[in-house]
Amino acid sequence: MRKNPAVWFEIYVQDMNRAKKFYESVLQGKLEKLDSPGMDMLAFPMEMNASGASGALVKMQGVPSGGNSTIVYFACEDCSVEEGRVTKSGGGIHKKKFSIGQYGFISLVIDTEGNMFGLHSMK
Repeated sequence: MRKNPAVWFEIYVQDMNRAKKFYESVLQGKLEKLDSPGMDMLAFPMEMNASGASGALVKMQGVPSGGNSTIVYFACEDCSVEEGRVTKSGGGIHKKKFSIGQYGFISLVIDTEGNMFGLHSMK
């Protein structure tokens, strides 16, 4: 098995413009449109030869947002900073920043589409 087995993630949305605004506001980065037949996709910043996984917001007929059991974690310098932008950007806090021991800290938050995702930092 590869050291970092995750290579891609998709966050399903119902309102692409609302979701784009939310993620760009919270994570302070620009999403880029991907040409993909049968679905709308906006990709998070990525480098093809770098480690870690990238992914996209996806709007696809017949695939609802929210209520799934997959959690995507975004790397942060200090996850409380991004956590602080969540409610201002229209989302919600499920669980405020807390320690996961030697592995750092996480926050669990909800986006504007009802999807839960995580924020991770070492401080």
